[in-house]
Amino acid sequence: MAKILIKGGRVIDPASNTDKKADVFIEGGKIKQIKAGISASANVAIDASGLIVCPGFIDAHVHLREPGFEEKETIESGSKAAVAGGFTSILCMPNTKPVIDEPALVDFIIEKSKEVGLADIYVVAALTKNSEGQELSEMVHLADAGAVAFSDDGNNVDNAQVMRKALEYSKLADKPVLVHAEDSDLAGEGQVNEGLMATKLGLRAMPALAEEVIINRDIELAKITGAKVHFMHVSTAGSVELIRKAKKDKVAVTCEVTPHHLLLDDSMLRDFDTNLKVKPPIRSKKDTKALLKGLKDGTIDCIASDHAPHARHQKEVEFDYAAFGMVGLETLFELVHTNFEKDLGLLDLIAKVSANPARIFGLEAGAIKENGIADITIIDPKAQVKVDSSKFYSKSQNTPFKGWQLKGKIDQVIKRGRVVFKDGKVVE
Repeated sequence: MAKILIKGGRVIDPASNTDKKADVFIEGGKIKQIKAGISASANVAIDASGLIVCPGFIDAHVHLREPGFEEKETIESGSKAAVAGGFTSILCMPNTKPVIDEPALVDFIIEKSKEVGLADIYVVAALTKNSEGQELSEMVHLADAGAVAFSDDGNNVDNAQVMRKALEYSKLADKPVLVHAEDSDLAGEGQVNEGLMATKLGLRAMPALAEEVIINRDIELAKITGAKVHFMHVSTAGSVELIRKAKKDKVAVTCEVTPHHLLLDDSMLRDFDTNLKVKPPIRSKKDTKALLKGLKDGTIDCIASDHAPHARHQKEVEFDYAAFGMVGLETLFELVHTNFEKDLGLLDLIAKVSANPARIFGLEAGAIKENGIADITIIDPKAQVKVDSSKFYSKSQNTPFKGWQLKGKIDQVIKRGRVVFKDGKVVE
């Protein structure tokens, strides 16, 4: 492995509350020194003057689609999209075909990610068999195979008794349960947020209550069981308030928010852009304000993409028939840096995509420390970027952010001491 010396960058490491100008020396895939004025000889020298040097990002919510839906995304294309977005670690969801509910499938994804050799892919295994919400998966065996968490993402576990047992068993595996909070009866066949715009457009509505009822239920179950519960893609003001109160009561809950739920609101649906069709739906301006407040006060722990690629024919149809979801790996950082750096500050913003998810999921990642793994993202904070989905590494281009002018660019990405992204290109 090359010896790499990163000179003169602004090192930001939320895990150690570090924000200082320093050099970083990497050898053998590990960080050997972090200090000013390092004079060690190196094969690769990176001038980081004016740049930010921070831990490789972690995305806690990614759909890689393989196995079963390779026309949308593969482990290889998703890994390329990840490092292009500054991510050196991602958590992949189990709603593939077959569903990831057996140890052999966990093994398959881990081994395939090693073959690709770009980002670490951590597997979130199914909470119930075939993610049908009826019979628990073999959670301990899945954890032994390498699963870092459990979820039926895309499906809510409607049966409260099944969910209670799942949380009890998750404690045996010592892994968190990720909740897609959506009461299926209340959500029904809803397409968009319940409100004036749904009525104007004549689209079926999905009320905020569908999310909040399940969050309230699972907070109570977390209290009873003592299990770790992580709420994915929270989208409503009510959800934020429920989680805020639960945290004050010392319940073991965490949560994430997506850039699209922070930045978009249902008034934007007037043109029937199917790229805005996501689940949970984009909500009202009142909700986006509450989400930002929750992000600032620490109620919301992470920013995750919910990267959900779809083939063109699944989006270029009438709104009712379009698939839910948008891609997000390659735009997440630029979107939040442009819009929320002043609200959060760089240290907290970077924590939301590094130290915090690493802590929640027990990952050996998300920090810049001596003798630690050399997973590093280097950012040019002043560079201007225009979103061009035709240049995405993802196999899919379903994003509503096409043409947005953003500030901040991923300059280089180092994975385990190897440069894997540089000059706007993946280094294979």
